[in-house]
Amino acid sequence: MKFVDEVTVTVRSGAGGAGAVSFRREANVPKGGPDGGDGGRGGDVVFEADPSKTTLLDLQYQQTYRAADGERGRGNEMAGRSAEALVVRVPVGTLIRDPEDGAVLADLDAPGMRWVAARGGRGGKGNAHFKSARRQAPRFAQPGEPGEERRLRLELRLLADVGLVGFPNAGKSTLISAISTARPKVADYPFTTLVPHLGVVRVGDRTFVAADIPGLIEGAAEGAGLGLRFLKHVERCRLLLHLIDLAEPSAERCLARFDALNAELAKFDPALAAKPQIAVPTKLDVTEAQANLPAVRAALEARGYEVVPISAATRQGLDALLGAVARRLFAAEEAREARRRASGERVTWQP
Repeated sequence: MKFVDEVTVTVRSGAGGAGAVSFRREANVPKGGPDGGDGGRGGDVVFEADPSKTTLLDLQYQQTYRAADGERGRGNEMAGRSAEALVVRVPVGTLIRDPEDGAVLADLDAPGMRWVAARGGRGGKGNAHFKSARRQAPRFAQPGEPGEERRLRLELRLLADVGLVGFPNAGKSTLISAISTARPKVADYPFTTLVPHLGVVRVGDRTFVAADIPGLIEGAAEGAGLGLRFLKHVERCRLLLHLIDLAEPSAERCLARFDALNAELAKFDPALAAKPQIAVPTKLDVTEAQANLPAVRAALEARGYEVVPISAATRQGLDALLGAVARRLFAAEEAREARRRASGERVTWQP
């Protein structure tokens, strides 16, 4: 399936039904009073986060969504039927913005979350509402309110616990293939990965979600390569695995590329560069890697990084890496839960 993570759509809610102008007409009631019913409410347009959706592809093909109008009122004080809401299902992690100023209108980051994008118009009142001592036979009723229309920009930002970042050919796709059931395309040329891939990784009886973010290059924060399109997918990750290709001509080159990528993250959003990182030197099965590893490890550990070298191709170091990730992720979860229990906080979730 084609991966689409940005789309602009137009939504329009339904108009309210008009109120009815009607008078009682019965054999034994020669001068029946007004009995026009109210119009029904127009349908809302609602976005809902659906875990079964993984792309905004459907919205690219259909970019206009219009809810039904409410029914007109009828005689005998019968109200028109209100229209049902039009529910537009989008992937969990969809951000909805105003296309003019970029303001965030909704962040559907949990399954089942809903946001009303356009509210249906109210139905008009029938002429039965306008009877009075001076006006016993009103021959008018209210029209229904029009619906709302607006344009919206939708952005999908993947929900993952761990983000794999690194320059092209650092081994991200090979790693996510080795630790999960994800099967991205793997080849030895830049930008093999053109879309992010999610993989569920099991460690003991617990799991986490890892995202293979397409390769970044210098200038990514300004839009070079695939940068701006995919940097946003890193924003929701709790932990970054920064893959470093050890098969470079020198250790200095490895470290320079490590620093360059962190600089790109900081340019895009300083909070990205501040996220916890595990440095993951890759390709230990390559001869050059063995020569570069000692200097790279020493330099990164001196800066305070946890360093876990691996070879995804031979699975060397993968158990150590998964153990390090699990300690970081699950220890934080357990600490939060302990604080919650100690404070007596009762946590509920509502869409």
